[in-house]
Amino acid sequence: MEKIWLKSYPPGIPAEINPDAYQSIVEIIEKSFQQHAHLPAFYSLGKTITYNQLDKYSRDFAAFLQQVLKLKKGDRVAIMLPNVLQYPVAMFGALRAGLVVINVNPLYTADELTFQLANSGAATIVALENFAHTVEKAAANVAQLKNIIITKGGDMLSLVRGTITNFMLKYVLKKVPDWHIPNAITFKNALAEGRNKPFTPVVLTNSDIAFLQYTGGTTGIAKGAILTHRNLVANLQQAEAWFKNLLVDSQEVIITALPLYHIFSLTANCLFFTKIGGLNVLIVNPRDIPFTIKEMQKFKFTAVTGVNTLFNALLKDPHFESLDFSKLRLSLGGGMAVQKVVADKWQEVTKAPLLEAYGLTETSPCVTINPTNLKSYNGTIGLPVSSTDVCILDDDRNELPIGEVGELAIKGPQVMYGYWQNPSETEKVFTEDGWLLTGDMASIDENGFITLHERKKDMILVSGFNVYPNEVEEVIAKIRGVREVAVIGVPDENSGEAVRAYVVKEDENLTPERIIAEARRHLTAYKIPRKIEFCEELPKTNVGKILRRALREKAV
Repeated sequence: MEKIWLKSYPPGIPAEINPDAYQSIVEIIEKSFQQHAHLPAFYSLGKTITYNQLDKYSRDFAAFLQQVLKLKKGDRVAIMLPNVLQYPVAMFGALRAGLVVINVNPLYTADELTFQLANSGAATIVALENFAHTVEKAAANVAQLKNIIITKGGDMLSLVRGTITNFMLKYVLKKVPDWHIPNAITFKNALAEGRNKPFTPVVLTNSDIAFLQYTGGTTGIAKGAILTHRNLVANLQQAEAWFKNLLVDSQEVIITALPLYHIFSLTANCLFFTKIGGLNVLIVNPRDIPFTIKEMQKFKFTAVTGVNTLFNALLKDPHFESLDFSKLRLSLGGGMAVQKVVADKWQEVTKAPLLEAYGLTETSPCVTINPTNLKSYNGTIGLPVSSTDVCILDDDRNELPIGEVGELAIKGPQVMYGYWQNPSETEKVFTEDGWLLTGDMASIDENGFITLHERKKDMILVSGFNVYPNEVEEVIAKIRGVREVAVIGVPDENSGEAVRAYVVKEDENLTPERIIAEARRHLTAYKIPRKIEFCEELPKTNVGKILRRALREKAV
């Protein structure tokens, strides 16, 4: 397709970026450490660390990984942390040691963690003590997991605040279940040991893997998207080109409420704002809206990223309107569709438009963003960013003309190499001529703006997190008394979509409560069905395939 979107670019945005401007993310961050040494880099729970401190802490952690654990370039390290200061230290330290980072959702069950560790081949994991009991269960089933590093919530805080925080978490709030891992290494000791060890810089090329970022599939089998240093460098260059007329180096303060293990927050907040010398204000638990607002009150923030549900929840709190929005220049929504009513209210309260963007784990993630000079919500996901090609394909993979709805396909330097050790799934998402198939139905107008219409996949999107029906169905199908099950997503005003399960039972005593209780043992909270509906039979095709589409129509 001709790049018709270029004519809609705001002044100064280039058609192309140079994805080879840097050889690695490490080159970018180390340059930032030097340029912004005395500026604040990350804040969490009352503690701020500077770029100089982040440089030293991540160097010490890298030295520990190299000299004590004897990890080599290309080894995989899993990081199972929420938005605490330990995350950037561990993540940047691992990258500086030449390792591959596997981000893990801390809310995963032992089953989910076991799969991700085994599939990735990670021999090392860094986890918050709150989730050590999950690591303990998973470790029993993952032979190659040799090194377990556990950190407490207050480990990076001041001595007094850290001691109080750790005591409160364990003994008052009861947030730390009992665990027993005999050979566990403490994060504090890892930094202390690394401090006295030499660090050997690793030669990285842009084709080296930086992250195995796990995402699901319509089969319910999680897949590790192989994101190289070049992929991430490209997306950072694209973001900088897009926002260079809006954001100012060394002066930005971004509210980071989305978890850093999520690709949106990882790239847009952690990596990009580190590149430009900004301050990341880490929100540990964004579900606690009153606490989130109290943290926001401490800063004249200039940027906010989030999903629709977060923006909506903030707007519904009466204290939100009292915040100081005088410096706010960028409000960016992604991960799920931004609703017009939320975008309009956000702009009314903050005086800043809520820009909708679109991306995928497989694209590092950014593909499209609305122009920064947009005056108000327009219902689109914006324009393809620099060096990105898109087209709309029909079921036979023929390109469709402007205005027609088909599957959105993408090419660009930010597109993943493939899925880790999964050539069959990789083959499914790439056309013979290299287009990445998104599974999303979209159209493009004469000005190059793209509108999403529906997902071709059966994926359910709960507050920006992917839920795949087959994964939930597999868990429910194992419950005694269940004959058949089908899972769909239904609209939900709080989370965008909610999971609903339709069950044909063979045991009349089977109850929804029992099904949900069993699901909780194996699934993260956002994957658990909100509602269980019993039915006599499930709609099927003539070859016996369950028609989820018919169930969705029934649910409306």
